[in-house]
Amino acid sequence: MNWDDVRYFLALCREGSVSSAGRRLGVNHTTVARRVAAFEAELGTRLFDRTRDGYAMTQAAENMYAQALDMEEQALAIDRAMAGRDAELEGRLKITVPYDFANRIVAPALPRFRAEFPCIELELLTTTGLVDLAAREADIAVRLTGKPPEYLVGRQVLPLRHGVYGAPVYLGAAHDKPDVILFRSDKEMPPWVEENFPGARIAARTDNLSTMHACVRAGLGLARMPCYEADAEPGLERVDVPLTPSKWGVWILNHVDLRSTARVRVAREFLIDVIEANSDLILGRR
Repeated sequence: MNWDDVRYFLALCREGSVSSAGRRLGVNHTTVARRVAAFEAELGTRLFDRTRDGYAMTQAAENMYAQALDMEEQALAIDRAMAGRDAELEGRLKITVPYDFANRIVAPALPRFRAEFPCIELELLTTTGLVDLAAREADIAVRLTGKPPEYLVGRQVLPLRHGVYGAPVYLGAAHDKPDVILFRSDKEMPPWVEENFPGARIAARTDNLSTMHACVRAGLGLARMPCYEADAEPGLERVDVPLTPSKWGVWILNHVDLRSTARVRVAREFLIDVIEANSDLILGRR
């Protein structure tokens, strides 16, 4: 059985449409349809029912799905093992970093990395979604988390510290009730609001830190933000209220199979140095 055929099969199982599977694989949707049809012809059985909502697995496909996943894991393990033997300080290196942390902490230090390792081509992934290191979607992850996945190796470089911030224009005005800006994921008033600003009103919710920062800077209200973001530029003031320290930290992680790869090793050490050099900002000591 051809692994490439199985790869197309799995993509269509996961996505349910040839267009989405094509985007996942980086090919045209007609290529997905053609490859799956050829796979069905080779096996002599129908794998998908074409419905109004997309492609649904047949019983034959469901029977084969678990074995296809095993085949995928073996292929990925081979890929990681070959990458792990790479001892050259050259080639592409994919690093996933949260957008705001990349802009504030990592990006300003990259010219130094480039000067030291000119043959390493960096690819920075700042998507808000989690990137799958097991599938080689990235080689190194900088993650702000309380508990990283067990299949990754690495360490917490620093704890993550927060503060409550407001703009001078907001803090200097009189308010009947405090206005707060929350993340969209905050379904209820978080403890920092309940404990320090009883009766507060929600002025806005946002799904990313940069927008929250912009709203606070514009004088819309108060927000709890990591110190590395809010202390990085003038224009905001930290409100003197007690906060329970976050259990989250700044982690450097990679898949266990890539820990001996030379370019992964030097990049990991470089990122640790950069984070430690910014400890005053990350820990809120500025």
